[in-house]
Amino acid sequence: MASGNSYFDDFRAKSEVIDTAKSDDLTDVIEYVNDPAYIARKPSLAVSSSVRELLECPVCLNAMYPPIHQCSNGHTLCSGCKPRVHNRCPTCRHELGNIRCLALEKVAASLELPCQYQSFGCVGIFPYYNKLNHETGCAFRPYNCPYAGSECTVIGDISYLVDHLKDDHKVDMHNGNTFNHRYVKSNPHEVENATWMLTVFSCFGQYFCLHFEAFQLGMAPVYIAFLRFMGDENDAKKYCYSLEVGGNGRKITWQGEPRSVRDSHNKVRDSFDGLIIQRNMALFFSGGDRKELKLRVTGRIWKEQ
Repeated sequence: MASGNSYFDDFRAKSEVIDTAKSDDLTDVIEYVNDPAYIARKPSLAVSSSVRELLECPVCLNAMYPPIHQCSNGHTLCSGCKPRVHNRCPTCRHELGNIRCLALEKVAASLELPCQYQSFGCVGIFPYYNKLNHETGCAFRPYNCPYAGSECTVIGDISYLVDHLKDDHKVDMHNGNTFNHRYVKSNPHEVENATWMLTVFSCFGQYFCLHFEAFQLGMAPVYIAFLRFMGDENDAKKYCYSLEVGGNGRKITWQGEPRSVRDSHNKVRDSFDGLIIQRNMALFFSGGDRKELKLRVTGRIWKEQ
């Protein structure tokens, strides 16, 4: 329910999604997604727009979950927003107290709703109180743009994101499962903002993102290279990749599974899950007077049998 009331708007600016308590039914609900008998079930109560509005918190506009609070005049509010309104009803300004709207909680319990990612392919129907838990791990939920070095907010399925990376970020696109890249930086002592262009590889009918960048590991600047799989974690485990860097008769090799793009770029980097090269070693591999980074990274991707 939209409102032009500035009192509501002040709290919406500070609102956050309140995560519901973990449910013992979570595993069962997720497994029902592929159960034809469960998918075929019809909602026990038609969800009209008026019912949806009743279950919408007037402050944060998110769906309300127990305990749902109400004032003495019957105006409702979610438990997350109650502390932010200082125990005053945002509709009539009466004191809220500790009155629960049990009737509305029971109405919500009788509802079954489609997943919000229905347009992405999810066909499951879920009880109102289990729907949010399902959506948190829904296999059809969209992916975030994997591009590093910018605060890109684009989301979508894999094919959409591949087009987005090509058209909007102008990333390097390569076909094949082997690579031989040369990374050059004129001032290797400059670590901040040292992120090279993302490279996307197409092989085995899948897409993989190769990242290379510099960052501070404690007080020491290091370089890291790692691969991410454009898909879910379970599918990522079907593949392996190796990375090799060297020069002056020396080399370092690294092998592992690519991480899913469900894991953010920063999460993978900060877990050091990739080929890490200390700056002194990188300059040694670069040769010359060690005043310029010229690092060659080779690798390949293969599918596990």
